[in-house]
Amino acid sequence: MRLCSIASGSSGNCIYAGSDDTHLLVDAGISGKRIEEGLRLLDITGHDLDGILVTHEHIDHIQGLGVMARRYGVPLFMTGGTADYIEKHASCGKIPEGLIVEIREDVDFSVGDLTVHPFVIPHDAAQPVGYRISCGERSVGIATDMGKYTDYIIRNLENLDVLLLEANHDVNMLLVGGYPYPLKQRILGDRGHLSNDNAGRLLARVLHDDMKHVFLGHLSKENNFPALALETVCQEVTLADNPYRASDFNITIAARDAVSAPVEF
Repeated sequence: MRLCSIASGSSGNCIYAGSDDTHLLVDAGISGKRIEEGLRLLDITGHDLDGILVTHEHIDHIQGLGVMARRYGVPLFMTGGTADYIEKHASCGKIPEGLIVEIREDVDFSVGDLTVHPFVIPHDAAQPVGYRISCGERSVGIATDMGKYTDYIIRNLENLDVLLLEANHDVNMLLVGGYPYPLKQRILGDRGHLSNDNAGRLLARVLHDDMKHVFLGHLSKENNFPALALETVCQEVTLADNPYRASDFNITIAARDAVSAPVEF
């Protein structure tokens, strides 16, 4: 399997996950041109895509969805609530008929040789999900846009080979920053976003000896710094009640405007 962050941040998200034979995107929240450029670095084109998994309908996750659907006829997998919102609000333009494939939380489905498990995430969207994607014994998880984590989410992120986890904001930066009070409360709420501290605490619960790589993603441009997110998460992991130190693992930042080096395993 292979995982690569094409873009990850509050201004746009697009993640590649695939095997030798099956190629998926998780979200298409940047322009079609940027998506194509990212795929080209992986020696893939839009014609090679077998599907786009949509987490939810916010524009930083679907900006390029309509373009990719119309240009390549790629199937779009999403929950019924997400599909209803996108179709009613036309937020990414017209989606050609028949391309939307409705999925359900906690019901596995297959795309080529990949098995996809959608799981519920607590976020202020219509029917949002995270994804666990497996090929044989190998698996990756994408978990962003979560106001909190629960035992249910932890179970869905256990025993992964690679994880892309939200570390959206530093709480102090958010509180003293220029965002309006209602927006601050939304971000800090149970259906908002994970702080650096909570990302580290969650990560400490799911790390295991065979974890190969962790990406920290969906960083806020206004309320976080990559170095701060990495330092805070690593500190939480090292201080947690587990046998690990953060330095035992490859933990890196998924950049907002640069394609990550792909992790192959």
